[in-house]
Amino acid sequence: MNIVVSGYYGSKNGGDEAMLAAMLEVLREFDESLNVTVISMNPEYTKKRHRVDAVPWLDFFAIVGKIRKADLLISGGGSLLQNVTSRRSLYYYLAVIFLAEFLGCKVMLYAQGIGPIHGTIAEKLMKFIVNRTDLITVRDKGSLKELERLKITHPKIFCTADPVLAINPVSPEPGKRILEKYLPERSGGKIVGVSVRYWTGWEHCRKELATALTRLAKEKIFTIVFLPMQFPEDIKAAKSVAEIMDAPAVVLEDEYRTEEILSIVGNTDVLISIRLHALIFAGVSGVPSIGISYDPKIERFLDSIGEKPAGNLEEVTAEKIFSAAVEKIERPKNLHDDSLFKNLRTLARKNAESAIELIKGGGQH
Repeated sequence: MNIVVSGYYGSKNGGDEAMLAAMLEVLREFDESLNVTVISMNPEYTKKRHRVDAVPWLDFFAIVGKIRKADLLISGGGSLLQNVTSRRSLYYYLAVIFLAEFLGCKVMLYAQGIGPIHGTIAEKLMKFIVNRTDLITVRDKGSLKELERLKITHPKIFCTADPVLAINPVSPEPGKRILEKYLPERSGGKIVGVSVRYWTGWEHCRKELATALTRLAKEKIFTIVFLPMQFPEDIKAAKSVAEIMDAPAVVLEDEYRTEEILSIVGNTDVLISIRLHALIFAGVSGVPSIGISYDPKIERFLDSIGEKPAGNLEEVTAEKIFSAAVEKIERPKNLHDDSLFKNLRTLARKNAESAIELIKGGGQH
């Protein structure tokens, strides 16, 4: 069976690369003979990192050639179909979907986060193109509501969970070795992992976060470690926080594979994150987390596990971050034993199962 995957891949974004890794891992558990081609911004990087075939994202002749031979186009995961971060990207991903439909290839939206969609033209195109897909799975209830608002009702639609939630936990040893490289003289104590990114309202959050982390380092003697998810942009964001802290902090400056990031997160005692997939990594690793929201997808995920963000970028306070971190460390809740989280992991696997069934022509759950 031949699958073409369309998404934000090859950009060295740790969350998106983790989604692709998780998708491939679970799809191959259902059928190890799958032949997968990824539409990538950096085909060589994608081929090397994920051991798949890949074609350039702007080479439509190559994309057409692959889709002609494909049994299924997977669009996802991630928040591809929205026009808040970029208007052009929405039209690009819709164009790939429409191309597959035109060529008679089955199309599945795979655990997507849908919306927000603004503008009459964008809404009409969404309704016209997405209603002609064969199957939609979304990663949260907010996406279901957006589909309903857009009057997208024709394909079968299921609310599942983010693909990364299906990824298997990894050994803590690789992460331990990486941390030992950056913290050679550390003699124990709690580790606070931090994952940040630039965004609108960042300046307020940067100051409040620096104040909270300084208190955690000084009053609680915690070790502060910044972990980049988007390489190298997140390193710059992390350094901009560390430089205004009045306490030591470590910024990891290398690019890591998905399993290495998972392992590093698994060595922390709490994770404070603006990045969605860092929060998901914490859940997969059984580590308590604190989310700071910059996008509805953060609230949607936290709500699905019975949590709320500490605040958004423009309103979060140092006191809220500090108190939440202390409480999470002193009264940890292991998500591995949480029924909500277990259910999400099961639902995340349903995405791959439904994709295989769609190719084979079977019914859906």
